[in-house]
Amino acid sequence: MTTSTPLSPLIRLHPHDNVLVARAPIALGQELPEFGLRMRAQVPAGHKIAARRIAAGERVKKYDTVIGVASRDIEAGEHVHGHNLTLVDEYRDPGFGQDVRPVEFVPENERATFLGLVRPDGRVATRNYIGLISSVNCSATVIKQIAAQFTPERLAAYPNVDGVVAFAQTSGCGMSSPSEHFDLLRRTIAGYARHPNLAGVLIVGLGCERNQVAELLESQGLKPGLLVKSLVMQDTGGTRATIEAGVKAVEAMLPAANDVNRQPVSAAHIKIGLECGGSDGFSGITANPALGAAMDLLVRHGGTAILSETPEIHGVEYMLTRRAVSPEVGQKLLDRLAWWAEYTRGHNAQFNGVVGHGNQAGGLANIFEKSLGSAMKGGTTPLVDVYRYAEPIDKAGFVFMDSPGYDPVAVTGQIASGANLICFTTGRGSMFGSKPAPTIKLASNTTMFRRLEEDMDVNCGAVLDGECDVQQMGQRIFEHILRAASGEKTKSELLGLGDHEFVPWHIGIVS
Repeated sequence: MTTSTPLSPLIRLHPHDNVLVARAPIALGQELPEFGLRMRAQVPAGHKIAARRIAAGERVKKYDTVIGVASRDIEAGEHVHGHNLTLVDEYRDPGFGQDVRPVEFVPENERATFLGLVRPDGRVATRNYIGLISSVNCSATVIKQIAAQFTPERLAAYPNVDGVVAFAQTSGCGMSSPSEHFDLLRRTIAGYARHPNLAGVLIVGLGCERNQVAELLESQGLKPGLLVKSLVMQDTGGTRATIEAGVKAVEAMLPAANDVNRQPVSAAHIKIGLECGGSDGFSGITANPALGAAMDLLVRHGGTAILSETPEIHGVEYMLTRRAVSPEVGQKLLDRLAWWAEYTRGHNAQFNGVVGHGNQAGGLANIFEKSLGSAMKGGTTPLVDVYRYAEPIDKAGFVFMDSPGYDPVAVTGQIASGANLICFTTGRGSMFGSKPAPTIKLASNTTMFRRLEEDMDVNCGAVLDGECDVQQMGQRIFEHILRAASGEKTKSELLGLGDHEFVPWHIGIVS
């Protein structure tokens, strides 16, 4: 990011750009002599201003990337937004592998460490929960009732257990089977059941649903034992009997779950799910690129960064395919985008639709501009593979997992794929939290951070304020990640968030 002065009222992101970004609100008629401009409109912070005259039909560039074309002549000093900027979807050369740069890995004996929980099979956890999972909506109330029995007072004797959490969901019965939707649900449930952050798991079903518990366990290779148990309400004796049996099952797991201690382990065991919500015009200037810088550090230390939200890379997918380690990996990403184009068409929706109200109010005119910032979360290292929703991620480095842009659904898939921490950037202010992998929230601007400080973990607005640069903020984020992975509570954990954010992706027919 370059500016005329450290705290210039306007930000020029790239020399080739024909728009500038307002650091703070700009008044109508305000003179900006360093840019040779006199403002022709009142412009909110984070919004774009024409740096020069832009002719109708001319491409509008931000970060030297086309975010649309001018729908009419735009004079220098005018506000540039949805009223005079049109989205144009055109061919973009994927350039497979053109921008791949070898990673300079930190030697293993010099890598950063955190205090992790090492499971008997070698998996490493950042938290230590017992999880209750419903195979079907019909058992959702029961697992919530079981979890409610394990109050902090009841768990006081087990200080190493972070809690008993119910992962209720709304499908499993009236769904097409076999189908992609059915397979996806089972894959998601299994991903949680085998997640390192769950010391034990109880899966509860009703008995007559399509998603039969016994078949679920067998199909996903989940073997019953002390720490993997199941109940079927129709066989157990109904609601009350199942709650009583579930409480006893959890009580039997608690001693083993508590028998753990944190120990130093390599940062290579950290897998970060990358998410953004309530983005604004500063997200692509501060929080997202700073998180990308942190992910570059994590990858250098052997860890894994998981970018998702497929609709929100639309328009800038070439930024990822050009970093793909092979044409095959790049094509896998394009295949997922093609699937989305067909999927949305079949549901009478737009793949390149208008961004949300908060995004627009924050300065983002369209999905291309939002995508530009969203993709920055993934940093600059090679794209090593592309995964379907909730598929186990078995490669270290920067990867992509297909998902919707809806935050709870995307994060659910990332956790099911193995993410043991979530980093969530926001400009407008998201109140999201997650379990069993906690969420770290990163604010794009200081104004929002101060207003919502109880919910925000890191103020990336320091970049905008001139206190540090993007790389320095990335280092701060990386250090915060290590502390959170070691057990330091995030703001969302302190507020008790995460019990209602288990939302598997519904893509199929309900019958």
